[in-house]
Amino acid sequence: MSYAKPRPRIDPLTAPFWENARRNILSLQVCTACGDKHLPPSPVCPKCLSSDQDWRPASGGGVLEAYGEFHRAYWNGFADDLPYSSAIVRLDEGPLMATNLVGETSAAKVGAKVRVVFDVVADDLTLPRFELTGD
Repeated sequence: MSYAKPRPRIDPLTAPFWENARRNILSLQVCTACGDKHLPPSPVCPKCLSSDQDWRPASGGGVLEAYGEFHRAYWNGFADDLPYSSAIVRLDEGPLMATNLVGETSAAKVGAKVRVVFDVVADDLTLPRFELTGD
């Protein structure tokens, strides 16, 4: 399976997130010193600066904070997907996540409830995306 779109840079800091996504688990970095839950991952906690970080599963639920639809392919790999959506989701645990909104999007509005779905786009890459829950 080939993937013609830009790929995330997977490094030692982000690898746990992508490994969990391949297992259909949305995860957050959590500071074991103060409990702050955050994305993107950081070598130190953005709240207390502790380097004691861990990865924990997230609920997979959230709220749509922003949504936009692209009608132009800025990369050739997106041409077959037009129009496609881009979204900012506030996870139930608090952090914001840049993602895509998939499925039926006609009812998309700020404040709509969403849930994670996992899209296997290559043998070594699974992307967490979100769909409206209809609630």
